[in-house]
Amino acid sequence: MAVNMGHGDCGVKAEEEDEVTLPAALQEEAARELREDASVRAHGLQQMRSWLRTHPAIRNCRTDAPFLLRFLRTKKFSVPLAQDMLERYLTVRQLYPHWFRGLDVDDPDLSDVLDSGYLIPLPERDEHGRQVLLSCAGRFDPYKYSSGHMARCHSLVVEALMDEPENQIRGYTYLNDESGLLMGHISLWSFTDIRSMLRCIQNSTPMRHKEMHFLHVPHYANKVFEFFTALMNEKLRSRVVFHPSIDDLKETVNPKILPKEYGGFIPMADMIANFKNVLRRKRDVLKSLDDMEIDLNYKTSYITDLEDELSGVAGSFRKLEVD
Repeated sequence: MAVNMGHGDCGVKAEEEDEVTLPAALQEEAARELREDASVRAHGLQQMRSWLRTHPAIRNCRTDAPFLLRFLRTKKFSVPLAQDMLERYLTVRQLYPHWFRGLDVDDPDLSDVLDSGYLIPLPERDEHGRQVLLSCAGRFDPYKYSSGHMARCHSLVVEALMDEPENQIRGYTYLNDESGLLMGHISLWSFTDIRSMLRCIQNSTPMRHKEMHFLHVPHYANKVFEFFTALMNEKLRSRVVFHPSIDDLKETVNPKILPKEYGGFIPMADMIANFKNVLRRKRDVLKSLDDMEIDLNYKTSYITDLEDELSGVAGSFRKLEVD
């Protein structure tokens, strides 16, 4: 995929690539869910590019349609809201480089975390046509890797998925298997980092989060998950479901789309190998995200508000008292 970069330098090439052909069912869903049609889409892209062309702080940014449509579709083509989210997206990538930058499948640590099966996009979609992301806490080694590795693994995976129209329109379902979750995992994250990350997910990441399922949460982690869900906005919190067993989860999610280890047909190792091939094909595009730049002085009010809010959150999961 060609990626257009520059200080609002859209050029002819970007507009030539704007022709979007969606299957009929996806067109209907986009119209129903996002108020999207060809005219609305073209107008939104034109407004985003005009804004980028004269933006006083954004020094370098992708202007291709797949990238800009991430924000327009997430915000249902409210251009001001899409512009605000794009500013926040660029800002947090620079504020938290250890979470959002250096996304390279050939990085030995990230490659190892992916090979472990910690985070896998399932090849088959759920009954709503959504991309499903399966995370398995017990497959992440908290004594070898840091919270930064965990976050960058998530960033690498979702950045590889966010340009796809079907993902932008239909959104994502998350399956989180917490069996094997240790205090070592919990102690990787401070309360401040948890709160900051959640704000990034909710306010700065152009993804439609539709369902979030948690399986096998150990009793000693209940306080952590209560804290985590309490920080969510009401809409996201209403989409969280806790399952006591895999059988209970399978009443909601078709087991056929799961890895063989969970009752499906395709072994987890095959899913991982196939997705890593996708990441290798997109390697240059993913690495080029680090070329985007915004002047952080421009968003001082946002950064100050973020830091003020986070400064009130004291403590660390290392100090958590377990019942």
